[in-house]
Amino acid sequence: MAAPAYKRIILKLSGEALMGDDSYGINRETIERIVSEVAEVVNLGVETGVVIGGGNIFRGVAPGAAGMDRATADYMGMLATVMNALALQDAMRRIGVAGRVQSALNIEQVAEPYIRGKAIRYLEEGKVVIFAAGTGNPFFTTDTAAALRGMEINAEIVLKATKVDGIYSDDPKKNPAAVRYDSLTFDEAINRNLKVMDATALTLCRDQKLPICVFSIFNPGSLRRVVMGEKEGTRVHVA
Repeated sequence: MAAPAYKRIILKLSGEALMGDDSYGINRETIERIVSEVAEVVNLGVETGVVIGGGNIFRGVAPGAAGMDRATADYMGMLATVMNALALQDAMRRIGVAGRVQSALNIEQVAEPYIRGKAIRYLEEGKVVIFAAGTGNPFFTTDTAAALRGMEINAEIVLKATKVDGIYSDDPKKNPAAVRYDSLTFDEAINRNLKVMDATALTLCRDQKLPICVFSIFNPGSLRRVVMGEKEGTRVHVA
């Protein structure tokens, strides 16, 4: 059997990915399917960290947050990611996968504080580390948190799991003529404003030569194919 292409990865999951077809919140069937895909790569021996967003929860309160102070709204979003992280951990527990939640905000009753050395030790022990609360700072996205955590734990690639099967020249839902790219350089992604990740995350990954793969988590087996080095999604790399 072929060996995985990567020993250690960071998987960036949007909160919206957990909604399934619901308008907000967590869809149980969807989270169980995502967790089963994560379990598959963990069983291959791939050390896996997960950074989770909070859009599925924060979307429900966003109308009430209109006009709110930006920092306050961002902290609310961070708390939403903690809720998602706990849901992921529980879904993993139910199928026998050991998960540990580390939060960039101190909420020690429900999650460990983020400690780099401890996170790396958990990964080496085969546990999935779920990084919650973004970077712990307002004005930074969970994309930036994924890039930052990826560099800190010496991940070999950032895998951005989305609802779309790669990066397109335009929104494929609005423009049927949009072209999907197999690969791009960081500079191409930034200069074409393709909205792969936010510019801060892209720049961090480019400067540290940390590649990104954007793929659809809704294609069964896609996560496994990416870690095995098969053609899946769009890869963003240094020129």
